[in-house]
Amino acid sequence: MDRPLTVTTIGELRDRLAEHRAAGRTVGFVPTMGYLHEGHASLMRAAREHDDVVVVSVFVNPLQFGEGEDLDTYPRDLERDARVAAAEGVDLLFVPPVEEMYPEPVLTTVSVAKVSEPMEGAARPGHFDGVATVVAKLFNIVGPCRAYFGAKDFQQLAVVRRMVRDLSFPVEVVGCPTVRELDGLAMSSRNAYLTPEQREAAPVIYRALRAGAAAIAAGERDPQAVRELVAGIIEAEPLAELDYVEVVDADSLATPETLQGNLRLLAAVRFGRARLIDNVGVTV
Repeated sequence: MDRPLTVTTIGELRDRLAEHRAAGRTVGFVPTMGYLHEGHASLMRAAREHDDVVVVSVFVNPLQFGEGEDLDTYPRDLERDARVAAAEGVDLLFVPPVEEMYPEPVLTTVSVAKVSEPMEGAARPGHFDGVATVVAKLFNIVGPCRAYFGAKDFQQLAVVRRMVRDLSFPVEVVGCPTVRELDGLAMSSRNAYLTPEQREAAPVIYRALRAGAAAIAAGERDPQAVRELVAGIIEAEPLAELDYVEVVDADSLATPETLQGNLRLLAAVRFGRARLIDNVGVTV
């Protein structure tokens, strides 16, 4: 199995992609922070299916980690990442060091108002500015492409989509379904932090969100009632510490007074040092 070509500099990646585009090939791009799992692999398969050249970036972006967050301990395994990418037929693996991406202090940041402010934005101030800034930079490096993101990070997907629309990036953002373990737990690099007991308890998030979606499907229209139902199920699990539960309009991420249209139920829950997020959609 040929490993993908690993590229560490912005200049080389641009040059190689320019050659592909000159030959008429389309580019599919999967931005990641590494420690790749089946969720990432599903994005690579979607890119492989629709595009001629597949680029995967592996970069743990310091701008999106707040003070006291897990930047230094975030799981990393580049050899394994290369194996996952090779198995999915990835052409180029972009692995820039921090000094290549940020050779000097970053004075320019991208901020997407409103969409970034509730939920993760409130819980992790500055997080989405870091995400939007690095994604804007990666889009500028990679150039015109289809970019594939998982729906597990639903608010992140909404932030990136809005940024692309507002700033006219030549990028088509493709949202792909959340990939789950057999017991429903959303795949995440941070699942590596879970102890065996916490891992057994963690599927309560998906179970609770599905119960909320079922209540809406059965006729519940009060967002507060749905929030309380979901929160009650999660808080009944002794190992779970609830950060938030929200029911929002899937496009604006605002909470409607009466639940209608395309909706998203989102939750963030801590299990020890692991902070896990998940969401499910439901349409009224």
